[in-house]
Amino acid sequence: MNPAEEDEDLVTQTVELPGGELRVLQPAESAELPDEGGIKWAPLVDYWSVIWRSGVGLARELAAEDLRGRRVIELGCGLGLPSLAAARAGAEVLATDAYPEPLELLDRNAAANGVEVETAIADWYRPGALADRGPFDLALAADVLYIDQAADAILELLPSLTREAMVADPGRSGSRELLRKAPPAWAVESTKRGIVEIHRLSRR
Repeated sequence: MNPAEEDEDLVTQTVELPGGELRVLQPAESAELPDEGGIKWAPLVDYWSVIWRSGVGLARELAAEDLRGRRVIELGCGLGLPSLAAARAGAEVLATDAYPEPLELLDRNAAANGVEVETAIADWYRPGALADRGPFDLALAADVLYIDQAADAILELLPSLTREAMVADPGRSGSRELLRKAPPAWAVESTKRGIVEIHRLSRR
């Protein structure tokens, strides 16, 4: 498939953030299924290709922060709006996903927005390779808590990656598990932005 044919399957979306908009390419079939349902809504497309409200909410939160000189990793990045926002806020960003398709599109979207984002295939259920890339100043995750076991995986991974994390979620059961199981060594501060809850975990 040549680039022209590939672009016929993509649309450009504009996401308004503090300090200016982000323009991102998104698969056209996913653009027809915006994240407007309840917390149990699930799209009939690859999850990575949806512009999730949690990703937008976390990107807006990051856009207002000064991240200059900080090393940031995003877990399960999908379209990577938080990664793009963090890079624009001055961070050195590594965006990770288990599949190559979102990373290939994120490379293009980073270039289109004039920022640098490193990408890597990584499965955070198998954390060894990720830990080798650390430590990071901040870990990010948006709308990855579809199942309760995801909370366990994140809590197991974080100590080897960072002392601070921001996890955004619309209130799925996995989010409640994350809060319930967070060990005493981690302080948790939660902020609600519409339907999206942003949990900031800081190691004491």
